[in-house]
Amino acid sequence: MTTHGGHEPALCTIVPPHVLDRLARHDDPALSVPARRTLQRDALERTRRRLTTVIGAAAAAPRAGAEPARPHRTVYDARHGTELPGTEVRGEGGAPVADATVNRAHAGLGATFELYLTAYGRDSIDGQGMPLDATVHYGENYDNAFWNGEQMVFGDGDGEIFLDFTLPVDVIGHELTHGVTQHTANLAYFGQSGALNESMSDVFGSLIKQYALGQTAAEADWLIGAGLLAPRVNGKALRSMKAPGTAYDDDVLGKDPQPATMDGYVHTGRDNGGVHINSGIPNHAFCLAATALGGHAWERAGRIWYDVLTGGELRSEAQFTDFATLTVRAARERYGAGDELQAVQKAWEEVGVRTL
Repeated sequence: MTTHGGHEPALCTIVPPHVLDRLARHDDPALSVPARRTLQRDALERTRRRLTTVIGAAAAAPRAGAEPARPHRTVYDARHGTELPGTEVRGEGGAPVADATVNRAHAGLGATFELYLTAYGRDSIDGQGMPLDATVHYGENYDNAFWNGEQMVFGDGDGEIFLDFTLPVDVIGHELTHGVTQHTANLAYFGQSGALNESMSDVFGSLIKQYALGQTAAEADWLIGAGLLAPRVNGKALRSMKAPGTAYDDDVLGKDPQPATMDGYVHTGRDNGGVHINSGIPNHAFCLAATALGGHAWERAGRIWYDVLTGGELRSEAQFTDFATLTVRAARERYGAGDELQAVQKAWEEVGVRTL
């Protein structure tokens, strides 16, 4: 695998630590116990990720019989344990099973593979036909989903705040895109480069959902994790790309802390320097560019972002200005001085990120 920077790999989770921290302090054990258990499990997985890092290791070889440009999916069941990968319950080409969670995971892996192949000519996560593995029913009431550098892992949620993590296809696409980033720009998971890493996953997670639903930029909801929050929660999703800071406002979860522009940039030492919070700024820029261009967001705006992520010029420690500058250059190189260039320039201007 080609990587840059040699920095420590991260465990990339969909639910930010600040959300789980708040739940862990709640008076109701039905909320606090699963959240505390999830935080402990995430900490253990981070340690395991450091000890068994795949950074610099060879990419997983396609399995025997795997065809190029075809997905090779395997879904495993942890049966509420934490040993990975668990028991194989559905392989590539296998018929749907009785467990809807298994089938959703299988379909989400396929939807992610399809978007990357069809829109960008990328054969799986590493571009070389990497097998796609996922484990479902991980842990007890586990309130998260993650990419651990090798595979996807989904919890069932606690049923009080979070539902089954296979429900939103963009959550699956988000986590698998961490794998694409790992195999390309390998953005350092801290500060602005970490927020860009998170934003790449939100951008392509949203595009995977839009592609699967056949939606235009105008039709898309631009929400990340819609359908994940339980009915008692006053919120629509984990994040909103269209209006960062508005995804939820709940007496238990608190208010969505994402800023939409640099005026609201959050300086914090928590969450690896606010990677899940400040990602709202580049998320908003992408949404603005995509909606200004209209049509299918994966075509022009998505192509520009993909060009930058995979083009080899994006440093692992890139800041927002570096990324924005490269998107402007990519828009000009691919499309000339037309609508695409203007849409990208205006989007970054609107969120307060300057381009060089």
